[in-house]
Amino acid sequence: MPPRPYTVIENEWIHLKDGTRLAARIWMPEGATADPVPAVFEFLPYRKRDGTSPRDESTYPAFAAAGIAGVRVDIRGSGESDGVIDGEYTALELDNACELIAWIAAQPWSNGSVGMMGISWGGFNCLQVAAMNPPALKAVISIASTVDRYNDDIHYKNGCHLSAQLSWAATMLGYQSRSPDPALVGERWRDMWLERLENEPFFLEEWLSHQRRDAFWHHGSICEDFDAFKVPALVIAGWADGYRNTPLKAVEGLGSKAKALIGPWVHKYPHFAWPKPRADFLGEAIRWWNRWLRDEPNGVEDLPQVRAYILDAIRPAPRRDVDPGRWIAKQHWSTPELEPFAVNGAGQLVAGMPTGNAVRDVYLKSPLDTGTAAGEWFTLKPDAEMALDQRGDDAGSLCFETEPLIADLDCLGRPVLTLSLACDGDFANLCARLVDVHPDGTATRVSFGVLNLAHRNSNAAPEPMPKGEKVEITLTLDACGYRLRAGHRIRLSLSTAYWPMVLPTPTDPGLTIDTASLKLDLPRLGAHQALDMKQPDNPDPLPKYIEHIPGETQRQVLRDLSGNGTSYYILEDTGLFEHPDTGLSTRQIREEVWSITPGDPLSMTGTSTWTCDMQRPGWSVRTVSTSSIACTATSWLIDAQVTAFEGETQIFDKTFEKAVPRDFM
Repeated sequence: MPPRPYTVIENEWIHLKDGTRLAARIWMPEGATADPVPAVFEFLPYRKRDGTSPRDESTYPAFAAAGIAGVRVDIRGSGESDGVIDGEYTALELDNACELIAWIAAQPWSNGSVGMMGISWGGFNCLQVAAMNPPALKAVISIASTVDRYNDDIHYKNGCHLSAQLSWAATMLGYQSRSPDPALVGERWRDMWLERLENEPFFLEEWLSHQRRDAFWHHGSICEDFDAFKVPALVIAGWADGYRNTPLKAVEGLGSKAKALIGPWVHKYPHFAWPKPRADFLGEAIRWWNRWLRDEPNGVEDLPQVRAYILDAIRPAPRRDVDPGRWIAKQHWSTPELEPFAVNGAGQLVAGMPTGNAVRDVYLKSPLDTGTAAGEWFTLKPDAEMALDQRGDDAGSLCFETEPLIADLDCLGRPVLTLSLACDGDFANLCARLVDVHPDGTATRVSFGVLNLAHRNSNAAPEPMPKGEKVEITLTLDACGYRLRAGHRIRLSLSTAYWPMVLPTPTDPGLTIDTASLKLDLPRLGAHQALDMKQPDNPDPLPKYIEHIPGETQRQVLRDLSGNGTSYYILEDTGLFEHPDTGLSTRQIREEVWSITPGDPLSMTGTSTWTCDMQRPGWSVRTVSTSSIACTATSWLIDAQVTAFEGETQIFDKTFEKAVPRDFM
């Protein structure tokens, strides 16, 4: 069909039953009132006016041209919507989403069928809303999301405290402190802004109040009841992103209702993600919506259950524009066949099961700054946010390595490590990394996993280690799709620290590991078909805005040899860019620093500062928000400050400070 003309409704007010007015941007196919169309709905706190406008403008016009309306709504308290945000994926947010879906379905231009989609926050809440079964919601597309909010998000990972938790709390504090646009809300903008500034929560306090996997994390985790989920779901992620486990977990839990697509990407939509190759997300999505929102018999239900990109001998680099590999398809996903490896008496990693009963104990206590080559949990660019050459971190780790492989080993799934160990403290952290060692020694991280040993049996009911007694633990690493080439070596690297990604426990007792007990199971790719994945028609779909100040990125590690300290510094400056249609210029600067003394876990500190500017001729506002964390043996110490300026005049300031008890963490 030829592209359908469409119009963009820059701002539509939608009134909820409680009187709250939410702001929507709508891409409307021409003639929809006479010839009703399906709609795709996205519900975010990231500001349609400026925050997500580039990606919205690269996606929704294609949907509208295909006869599918796009409805992008700001969550309450964000963008131009009324009120104050009350948290992350709250019952109020999900109820509002269901109300909005009903509103969309009741419009005269709607055919009554609604899809919901999004990446990250929008990927999360579309799965959560689908599990509530609002009648008009017929399908979802979820990108870079999770089915388990406790173990596969930015907060905790197998009971380990992720530094991304502070980073994200700081991000949301900065994001939610921004003003609505006076050009849309009029003279109310200042009152709305002050209401947000005064009442927005500091999310970190709530998250730190739930260090176990309790009812707070059950809410919104669709893995708690996969059977409640009734609609088709296309679940997408990238190997370079922290949300890499979700597509396989979704097909395992949802069965035929889910289709998985996993590429080499960071935390971005597949049609403009890095590293390449990309995927034709717009074509995939339009076909998905046509099948489930207008009953077009196009066969998407017969797509392979899993389509994945198998990385091939990736090399770390300051920037990875293209990752070599190949696309494969598995029509039906099943538990992978495992390839076992063990450690022999010479300390070498060898194929096969552990043999013999002789105990071979090794004591491991890594420097607390081991982990600076980990990259970030949450990646937005294919640079130093991604894992770097692992040799530096391996120096602080216990490593086991194979001889050069005599044949390729293709993996798809989650590696599993089992071993016996003892700890003289109540608990400690353990990190395991699967590493591809190239013939020249370059070391690429293929997969990793972490475990707080107090959580070895349960994330809901942690318990201390029996001091000095051996226990068998199982650590499941993150999913990977990777070819370990003939001539390369497989390395297993174990460490008791993975900083700054994982924050240290209050004591650092080290671990005694029985290497004779160690078994590493790698998931074999197994039967599959080659796949010719279509690339995007437009290789550069993001719109170009007017640049006033260029952006800048820095990642630096400073080891103070005299002061015996290590600092990890991050600078992300978006630059100042003006939207050519609205005249609104925006800029966000994130400065973050983590520090630690390698022998003192209580020395750990982290501070993240966001500076957010908005301006157009005759009007400018700025917010500066700083969030910090430190610790004692018994508490997490958190504080935050938000300062707001209209022009050069400070109009608001507030501070927050609290000690939250540590709970086996």
